[in-house]
Amino acid sequence: MYSDKKIWMAKSDKNCYIIPRMANRHGLIAGATGTGKTITMKVMAESFSDMGVPVFFSDVKGDLSGMCEPGVHSESMQQRLDYFGIEDFEYKAYSTRFWDIFGENGHPVRVTVSDMGPVLLGRLLNLTDVQSGVLNIVFKVADDQGLLLLDLKDLREMLRFVGENREEFTLSYGNVSAQSIGAIQRALLAFEDEGAELFFGEPGLDIRDWMRTDPDGRGYINILESGKLIQSPTVYATFLLWMMTELFERLPEVGDLDKPRMIFFFDEAHLLFTDAPKAMVQKIVQVVKLIRSKGVGVYFVTQSPSDIPDEVLAQLSNRVQHGLRAYTPSEQKSVRAAANAFRANPEFNTEEALMALGTGEALVSFLDESGIPEIVERTKILPPQSLIGPADSSRVSAIIASDEFDLKYRESVDRESAYEIIMAARQKLEEDRAAEAQALAEEKERERAEKEAAKEQERAEKEAAKAAKAEEKEKTKKGKQKQSAAAKAAQRAATNAASSVARSVSTNMINSVLGGKKASAQTIAKRAATNALSSVMRTGTSSFIRGLFGNKK
Repeated sequence: MYSDKKIWMAKSDKNCYIIPRMANRHGLIAGATGTGKTITMKVMAESFSDMGVPVFFSDVKGDLSGMCEPGVHSESMQQRLDYFGIEDFEYKAYSTRFWDIFGENGHPVRVTVSDMGPVLLGRLLNLTDVQSGVLNIVFKVADDQGLLLLDLKDLREMLRFVGENREEFTLSYGNVSAQSIGAIQRALLAFEDEGAELFFGEPGLDIRDWMRTDPDGRGYINILESGKLIQSPTVYATFLLWMMTELFERLPEVGDLDKPRMIFFFDEAHLLFTDAPKAMVQKIVQVVKLIRSKGVGVYFVTQSPSDIPDEVLAQLSNRVQHGLRAYTPSEQKSVRAAANAFRANPEFNTEEALMALGTGEALVSFLDESGIPEIVERTKILPPQSLIGPADSSRVSAIIASDEFDLKYRESVDRESAYEIIMAARQKLEEDRAAEAQALAEEKERERAEKEAAKEQERAEKEAAKAAKAEEKEKTKKGKQKQSAAAKAAQRAATNAASSVARSVSTNMINSVLGGKKASAQTIAKRAATNALSSVMRTGTSSFIRGLFGNKK
């Protein structure tokens, strides 16, 4: 309860307060299941909200949504109020915003792959050192090439691109093996099966949207629905670490303020450190140490202080320790360690008191005005002013639908990034290759057609030459036939002429004997010529007639 500019948390024989300007020195809320850790968180969160400080919760059990509704009075509540001597206790609702990575029971929470970075993503995918090194190279190549990594399809396509060109990138960035690329791809596939594709994308969460106050000046209480998310502990832990890192990188240095700028409660905090590599723990320690100067307080909520590494535990100055149970030697050791973390109170034995605490009771120690831890007090925690337990689902749905951020974050945006650019380049390359192949095929077809045309022309020329030769041969044959016919005609004419001369000579000889009239030499020659000409004419006329009727000449 926020009272007298302090946070009244508990009461023993005196009231125990958290000093606002010491609230960014971080804190721890620990205790066994059912001892009252959730109530303690709510009382703290309500008080921070009342003094104008935004709060973030991770709601693992689903019972923090009641902060959006006023509490309900009961007999047991009255008894508790009587113990604290509170007469003007006010039940009230708090300005609450609901968030959900899966977008089911709150505004969607998305982070771009680039914002998550290769280190956290490598842990998220449970990669080996070698595989994480390759993932670093992939991010570096994307950065150098101006390729945005917004969602998982961008990362998958970037991995494929680097894998296909690994020989080139190995020379510039270091060894990139196909085996490492394949291992990362398989890890991504398993990660997507957990619904991680909903987590990565745009619009990415602006962490400053959690640092808002309502019109009355009270800090908004941001509740992250984590019931489903906690089933993937690595995703849950990595997201929480990303939030702290994001705040650390974005917020300016402010030193010690009169009150924190924001308070984070990380329930099931042990998941941040389970199986975490040493480098990751060092990163958490660094962020927790330095984020205080940004005006941010981080409160870890877990069952036992031993769940938190000593390097982190040493930074948690405001402590509320609910009851612990010690049934085994290791549990007894944890109880002793938890008790020894407090400044001893001479009024009671801390270790014995720790195991005897009931529900709603706690050992508390907060920093005083000088920043010194107070001696431990055995106390009872104040009741919350909002509803204990979950709110009605219809009330939660109405709050979500009416919130300005539902319009901002509800619909995902898929703008041009690595996937689209690489796919466009790959498609252009395939089109160029197809065009080149088509041009090559057309060139081959043209060459084939030219060769075929040349062969056809060669065949035509051969045919023409053959026809010309045949025609020449036919002409020669006809010429020879004509010459043969002329020779025969001449021979017949000569024969006829000779016969005519012979007959004329014989006639002259007979006429000489018988005393008849002799033919002169001139007459004999004339007859011979006439007979020869007649023979030629007969021969020519016969040839003409045979030509008309198709007979052999």
